[in-house]
Amino acid sequence: MGLVVVLGSLNVDLVAAVERHPGPGETVLADGPLHRLAGGKGGNQAVAAAAAGAEVRFLGAVGSDDAGQAYLHRLRSLGIDVSGVRVVDGSPTGQAWITVDEHGENSIVVIPGANAYVTADDPARDPADDPADDFADHLAGQLAELGQGDVLLLQLEVPLRTVAAAARAAHGRGARVVLNAAPYAALPRDVVALADPLVVNEHEALQLADSDAAPASLLVTFGAAGCSWDGERSPGIPVDAADVLDTTGAGDAFCGALAAALAAGATRHDAVRAASEAGAAAVRHRGAQPDPDL
Repeated sequence: MGLVVVLGSLNVDLVAAVERHPGPGETVLADGPLHRLAGGKGGNQAVAAAAAGAEVRFLGAVGSDDAGQAYLHRLRSLGIDVSGVRVVDGSPTGQAWITVDEHGENSIVVIPGANAYVTADDPARDPADDPADDFADHLAGQLAELGQGDVLLLQLEVPLRTVAAAARAAHGRGARVVLNAAPYAALPRDVVALADPLVVNEHEALQLADSDAAPASLLVTFGAAGCSWDGERSPGIPVDAADVLDTTGAGDAFCGALAAALAAGATRHDAVRAASEAGAAAVRHRGAQPDPDL
């Protein structure tokens, strides 16, 4: 089985249950207490890949606060190598404010925090000015073991220049690049072309279609309706509506399990099946990760 390296975000999810999401200018009362849970697309996908049996290494950043230390402890306890995680002084660990309605549908606002400094050696630097070359040097050490059969799994909750540098570096070492283009943002054409697959939902697929970028392969997810990999449809895993508690982490569970299966040498069909089963299981528990309390 190959190594799965996940580069991405680590967030503390602050989750409130509501009967329905508020409209503009409207206030609604939460049903029950506020929960503090482990989240962030990178963390969610790393946990899912580890749960699927992969050897996982994580690259990212947390603040030097209690939340960051708690998150690192959690990842270590799940067998995830966190030697590539930076602890950023002077910045809080990333947060996501999430409301989940009675149907399990969510609304999310992300505050990047330390995630914005994944490429920065000095937290006083403006992360928007971080050159990709700085992170390329970091990658040379952290991704030194990547090679044929290994997978780099990426999302877009860290600086895009970091994502681009990581994808190029991993591809140059012969690793497979799996890119979840979420939340959607435009990437350089050459970076998109390295993705095998580029994973998007149906809304993100429309945004991709408006660009002039083309991935090596394209996997579009349709929630409970399944997915399509380069036009080959695969059915979803049925989940009774009464069992759907929270859809927050379903897409991340799908991507993490997909990367694990590909690193294990699975065929597209088997990898998609494993990913779909993980996504279906994720909606049956609250929070983006199983037992996610921090």
